[in-house]
Amino acid sequence: MPQQSEWQKFLKQLAFLLVFLSVLTLLLSNFVVTKDHVNGPSMEPTLLQNDRLFSLQRKQIRRGDIVLLKAPDRPSTIYIKRVIGMPGDTVQSRGDVLYINGKRQAQPYLHKRFVTAALDDYAKANDLDRSRLRFTGDFDIATLGTTRKAHVPAGHYFVLGDNRYVSHDSRAFGFVKQSAIQSVVVMRYWPLGRIRLFK
Repeated sequence: MPQQSEWQKFLKQLAFLLVFLSVLTLLLSNFVVTKDHVNGPSMEPTLLQNDRLFSLQRKQIRRGDIVLLKAPDRPSTIYIKRVIGMPGDTVQSRGDVLYINGKRQAQPYLHKRFVTAALDDYAKANDLDRSRLRFTGDFDIATLGTTRKAHVPAGHYFVLGDNRYVSHDSRAFGFVKQSAIQSVVVMRYWPLGRIRLFK
């Protein structure tokens, strides 16, 4: 049998490498990393329309994570929200202060300038008294119509959008099953000037 030329060996190695990379890319995109984009204002100012994101599947979910989830109330729709309540937690909001298990929580992602401007604009557009408006309306999961439980149930989460005034979230559709959470956002890679890693 004649010996293979160096050129034939190179072509075989190249073909193997291309097949390997294709299979690896397919596995990563289906089981590990997803590429997503933001559609809508519910996570402003953290995420803006058309931001491009990398997220990880099967990553441990922690309080404060931004997650992609299968919409409980809209089949074939994916929401991007922030995990606020973990299994077993109590969750309340009073006077724009968030309480988890009775303890006041810092919310550094709710940028004061953005919140102030959003409330000012809404009050002006609707001829309302600005001092009476709250960015996050008062609620308690024990009495909220969509939840009505003292604690977030096992295997579930309570999620909110950062732009509380417009976000459609757990206040409207209730707790989110762990199985509905598709992935955890780890990076914004576009636009280049706003590249950011998330914890």
